[in-house]
Amino acid sequence: MRVAVLGAGVVGVASAWYLAASGHEVEVIDRASGPAEETSFANAGQVSPGLSAPWAGPDTPRKAFVWLAMRHSPLVIRPRPDPALLAWLARFLANCNESAYARNKSRMVRLAEYSRDRLRDLRHTTGITYDDRQCGLLQLFRTQRQMEDAARDTEVLECAGVAHRILDRAGCLAHEPGLAHARSPFAGGLLLPGDETGDARLFTRNLAALAERAGVRFRFNTAIRRFHADAQTIAGVETDQGLVTADRYVVALGSYAPLLLRPLGIRLPVYPVKGYSLTLPVTDDSAAPRSTIMDETYKIGITRLGDRIRVGGTAELAGYSRRLREARRRTLVHSLSDLFPRGGDLSAASFWTGLRPMTPDGPPVIGPTRYRNLWLNAGHGTLGWTMACGSGALIADLLSDRRPNIDYDDLSIARYH
Repeated sequence: MRVAVLGAGVVGVASAWYLAASGHEVEVIDRASGPAEETSFANAGQVSPGLSAPWAGPDTPRKAFVWLAMRHSPLVIRPRPDPALLAWLARFLANCNESAYARNKSRMVRLAEYSRDRLRDLRHTTGITYDDRQCGLLQLFRTQRQMEDAARDTEVLECAGVAHRILDRAGCLAHEPGLAHARSPFAGGLLLPGDETGDARLFTRNLAALAERAGVRFRFNTAIRRFHADAQTIAGVETDQGLVTADRYVVALGSYAPLLLRPLGIRLPVYPVKGYSLTLPVTDDSAAPRSTIMDETYKIGITRLGDRIRVGGTAELAGYSRRLREARRRTLVHSLSDLFPRGGDLSAASFWTGLRPMTPDGPPVIGPTRYRNLWLNAGHGTLGWTMACGSGALIADLLSDRRPNIDYDDLSIARYH
C-alpha cells in the first residue's frame, strides 16, 4: 500500500519508519529543506513519560493568574481577535476539573510509556544514537507547597505503574550534584528514573536516514497546498511541485494540521503554543546537569545533551507568530543561572522558538477521520518527542489492520464529538 505522510518532524518521520517496517511504500512531504527543521528542531530534549500530563488541571485557572503576574512568567497571552483561540480556550477550561485531568493524564501516560518502550527497542535494533542518556528526570520543587501538590500526580503514576520517588534536598543533590551551586533554595523533587533525554532533531535526522535506506522517499522543499477529495475519499494532495497521490494519507503537520484539514470540514482542535529554547556549550561538567531538571516554578526544562545544555520552556499564545522575544530569553536565562550558574556559557547560547501543537485536553489526536483513507497523527503539544515512536507504531498498526498493543479508541478525533 502507498502511504503519503505529510510532515517530516519527529512524529512524521517516526510514522514513516514504522509504516515502512510494516511493508508499505512510503513518501514523506515537507516544506522544509530537511527533517526536523521546525518544532522538532530545538525542543527541551526530554523523553518524559512520567511528566506526561495535561496542562488543563483543576488548579490551572488559579495558577494562570499567578503566572501572568510573575516577572519571569511561564505563561504569556497576547490578546488578538482569533476565533480559533477562543474556541480552544473554551474547551481547555472545560477540561480543568479533577475527572477530566485524571482521564486525560491516564491516556497520555499510556501512550508515552508505550512510546518510550518502542524507542528503547529502536535503539537496540538499529543502534541509533542522538546524544541520548538514560539517567531519569528530576522535577524540582522550590517550595513546600509544590511538594504537597505533587501528591495528586504521584497517585496517577502509581495507578499507571510508573516508577517514581519523592526526594528531599539531599536526595536531589545526590542525583544532580551540579545543583550544589544553585543560588536559590529548593525543597525537594520528584525523580522519574524511567525518563530519558536526547536531541530530537538529531534523532529525527538519523531515523530519516535509516528510513531512506529502508525505501522511504522524502520530498523536501515541497509546500503542501490542499487536499483533493470527494465526499468520502482523498484523491490526492496538491503541492507546489504537483499532485501527489497515494492509497492512504497521514497528516503529521503539528500546529499546521488544522489549516490543511479545515477545508475538508474537519475541525481539529489544535492550537499553536509557542515555546522557546536556549542551547549553549557546557563549561564545567561538575556544575552542569547530568540529565534533565524540570524547574516546576517556571515550567522550564534544563537538559544535558552531550557537551551542550538545552534550556526549554514557556508557553506563549500568540497565534502563528515566530517572533523571538527577548523577555522570553531572559526567563530561560534566569532559570539556568539560578540553578546551574557555572554550568554553561550563556554568551555562546543560540536562541530558538517553535510552535507546539496543543490539544485542549492534552492527548494527541491519532486515528481515522470521516474520509476512509485519511488518518491523523497530530496535536502532541510539548510531548512530540516523548510520544513519537509510540504514535508512529500505533498509526502503522492501524493502517496495517493490526490490533495495536495499547488501547487507542480514546485518542481519535471522535472524542471531541
